[in-house]
Amino acid sequence: MATFSRILLSGSTNGQPIKVVATATPGTTLHTAVTGTSSFDEIYLWVTNTDTVTRTVTIEWGGTTDPDNLITKTFSLSANSPPYPIITGINLNNGLLVKAFASAANVVLMSGYVNRIS
Repeated sequence: MATFSRILLSGSTNGQPIKVVATATPGTTLHTAVTGTSSFDEIYLWVTNTDTVTRTVTIEWGGTTDPDNLITKTFSLSANSPPYPIITGINLNNGLLVKAFASAANVVLMSGYVNRIS
């Protein structure tokens, strides 16, 4: 029988939003997936733009190759946006990384959680 555990994004401190510092690939690390291939992480992410102008964000999923690993490419966020769900339960494992970069540093915030399934 599968075991589900809700955990914080590994790039977060105490569940706080993660500031996207990177403005190009490779992005700011949001989460490192569980190691191995017998378990997996079901990942949920929300994104917020705290700037006074529109910004974009790109999510790198398990690598940095364009287009293979860009699960979200230049998603546009309106100024002072509320949190938008951007990844809603997509699986990853084998120690792969989820990263993000934005059109400006320190104004796009990522929040979320992981259901670790083993």
